[in-house]
Parts: sequence; C-alpha cells; structure tokens
Amino acid sequence: MAKINLTPDEMESVLGEKLKALRLSRNIDQTTLAERAGVSVRALRSLESGQGSTIATLVRVIRALGREEWLNSIAPVATINPLSLTREAQPRQRASRRSRIRSMD
Repeated sequence: MAKINLTPDEMESVLGEKLKALRLSRNIDQTTLAERAGVSVRALRSLESGQGSTIATLVRVIRALGREEWLNSIAPVATINPLSLTREAQPRQRASRRSRIRSMD
C-alpha cells in the first residue's frame, strides 16, 4: 500500500522509480529515451534517481514514453462548477416541531 504523506523528496524518488520502471518495461535504455525526449542523459538520470529535475524535463520524458494522459490527472477540469450548484440550491427547510398528543381513551 502506498504511503499517503510523502515528503517532496520521497515523491520525487517514487516518481523517478515509476518512470524508470516504465522505461525498462519498454526495453529502452537511458541514452535512447534521452534522445527521444530531447534531454541530456544526465537530466534523465537525475529525474529517475529522484535527485531533482525541471518540469520541462519531466514533461518531455513523459511525452517520449507516450504517457501524456498522466498530465491530465494532475489538475482535471471540473465538469460541474460547485459554485453554480449553491446559487441554484433551494433554501434548507427545517423540520417542524409539532407536539403529538395521544388521547388516553
């Protein structure tokens, strides 16, 4: 099970490991992927080892691996605006406090 509260350094490391695993699963060496992504081998090594990188390097490597859809999951576009729901919502109705008197026949 994945740890929820990762530090930024841990997140970089996990992301790097995932990118490396994807590269290896496709049997691509670092030199080839770096060329396809238009980044240096050193930049790719830094990214994969979790030693820091630029957003540009990350995006280029993700695109070279054909995983652009990962970027869409970072900040998905909401299909429903929650603010519009509050404007259209009906005012809340309170329950009435009626006393029920039972006859004692």
